[in-house]
Amino acid sequence: MLDVEAALAEAEAALGVIPAASATAIRAAARVSFYDAAAIAAEARQAGNLAIPLVHHLTKRVAADDAVAARYVHWGATSQDIIDTALVLQLRASVPSIVRDLQRAAEAAAGHARRHVDTLMPGRTWLQQATPTTFGLKAAGWLDALGRVEHALQSALTGALVLQFGGASGTLAALGPRGLAVAESLGARLKLSVPVLPWHAHRDRLAGLACALGVATGTLGKIARDLALLAQTEVGEAHERPAEAGGSSTMPHKRNPVRAAVALAAAVRAPGLVATILSAMPQEHERGLGGWQAEWDAIPELVGVSADAARAVAEALEGLVVDAGRMRANLDITRGLVLAEAVVMQLAPALGRQEAHALVEAASRRVVEEGRSLADVLAEDPAVTAVLGRPAIDAALSPEHYLGCAHTFVENALGRRGT
Repeated sequence: MLDVEAALAEAEAALGVIPAASATAIRAAARVSFYDAAAIAAEARQAGNLAIPLVHHLTKRVAADDAVAARYVHWGATSQDIIDTALVLQLRASVPSIVRDLQRAAEAAAGHARRHVDTLMPGRTWLQQATPTTFGLKAAGWLDALGRVEHALQSALTGALVLQFGGASGTLAALGPRGLAVAESLGARLKLSVPVLPWHAHRDRLAGLACALGVATGTLGKIARDLALLAQTEVGEAHERPAEAGGSSTMPHKRNPVRAAVALAAAVRAPGLVATILSAMPQEHERGLGGWQAEWDAIPELVGVSADAARAVAEALEGLVVDAGRMRANLDITRGLVLAEAVVMQLAPALGRQEAHALVEAASRRVVEEGRSLADVLAEDPAVTAVLGRPAIDAALSPEHYLGCAHTFVENALGRRGT
């Protein structure tokens, strides 16, 4: 806010709206160390916003050295101009760190996709083993999603980096014919776009950025959920680096996925914060009552939890330890059932899909009941062996032969990223 007040004075001085010496005095007084933040916060409870007591203290500080200059503090502006523009400056300073961590996470995911393009693992649907996939494809899915949210967040941030300057009712009447020139000069000094008109009660740009943050955090939460599930003792296919995994106050053996927990907690909190910001959009006439104020805590908190999630997932993926052997072993625990669909597709041309499905379904039940392999059960069924011999059955039940376009999908994701 002090940066905005100083830039405003300099913009007005450059246009002859206020004396140049006044702008110099205001800039000199606009240093955070001169002010008691706690006192300003306390006074804001009565004033209604932080800008009012800040302007009061800034004026007093300027007056101590230059009484004339003190007359020109906050010249032609309204409190919301200062607060909203200060928020935009804060967003410009903070959101790029989230973008950078999304990029870090994407680069780490790309590395896993490249290294594990052929690393077999069970696909899982409804938390049950499905058909085989590769860890490379799972990581490529993370990579592609991270790329999308990174692009959307950067675009939303660019759209939100807009000056707020309209005066009391959005007309800049206090500055007369020089209002637009002051706005242009102020925007140039702060390196912000100048909108076609003030946006005090139109919060779509900020809401769009909030939605982008929410979607990014949800995507990070999805990745964190995958990492947490992969790290379960009974699964054990990937885990955070031992030196970085969390422990327990009572169980020395624990290796808790703490970074995944951070991102998941953020993903739980973000939707409510986004909802608050969206709910605050219907604001009254030229300046809102209540909706604007609701943003004051919600937007910084949303940026904070999104930043926590991005950093945590980047660190988790950069340090992820992948156990390819365990992935392959887990793929075998169903004794071939995860390849049941592959057998159906081999039988279907001769028997029809429905009959083939019924045959393999019955065989799958026997596998579970008798604890035998699907290959052995199928090899005893004359209806099956009339179409497929044992070598063909074994080939159909080889996970390496039932990966479809997995390799191509990984290459597509890596190619899109340019890696």
